[in-house]
Amino acid sequence: MNTEKVAEYIINWLKEYATNAKVNGFVVGVSGGIDSALTSTLCAKTGYPTLCVEMPIHQAESQVSRAEEHIAQLKKRFANVSEARVDLTSTFEDFKNVLPSVAHSEKLDLSLANTRARLRMTTLYYFAGLQGLLVAGTGNKVEDFGVGFYTKYGDGGVDLSPIADLMKSEVYQLAAYLGVPNSIQKAQPTDGLFGDSRTDEDQIGASYDELEWAMNMKEKGKTAADFSGREKEVLKIYTRLNTINQHKMLAIPVCKIPKKIM
Repeated sequence: MNTEKVAEYIINWLKEYATNAKVNGFVVGVSGGIDSALTSTLCAKTGYPTLCVEMPIHQAESQVSRAEEHIAQLKKRFANVSEARVDLTSTFEDFKNVLPSVAHSEKLDLSLANTRARLRMTTLYYFAGLQGLLVAGTGNKVEDFGVGFYTKYGDGGVDLSPIADLMKSEVYQLAAYLGVPNSIQKAQPTDGLFGDSRTDEDQIGASYDELEWAMNMKEKGKTAADFSGREKEVLKIYTRLNTINQHKMLAIPVCKIPKKIM
């Protein structure tokens, strides 16, 4: 990948979109991960006001410190960058306390994890509405169009997606080129939605390198039957997640009423 040209293209795309939309700039949720670090850097380089929002909910200290390091670095490099910190932990706990009591289960854990992401989306749109900003998405191609590894109307609820055509490996290349802190480049990817140490790979069952390979194989028409061993297993994982998460990737179904019965 020609990192210089790709970076320039995305930055110009962001600038053109913001100009045409007649908005004041961008707001990005910064988590301490590589995707949000790259997205916020690209937005900052447009010259438009870029608000970086940190939104911890029972967050691991390592994630918090990486997010703070990145935001501090961006503010030092770019005069158009500002920050806000909204600790949503008490909001999340208040929300849980008013819900009906149910037995603990994996479904409950997942529902609450998605609730965290949706609270953050609501917070970003609060700032967007207040300051006339666009919410910039942080999903990459593997997450958004491969395995659907994001929360519908959570981190998937955005105005535009500047890095959604980049594979995870390309995200790392671009992040290195643009000077994202090494602590973020070296950190294990995690969505941080469960309040523990599980990584994205722990949840998915495959690494991003493996998922990129599977995505490429699927585009070439290959199936699990064409492989054996670990490759067979990875392609099965990719295919299963791609199938069950299509509802995130496709337009919302609309019930069209036939004119003859109207």
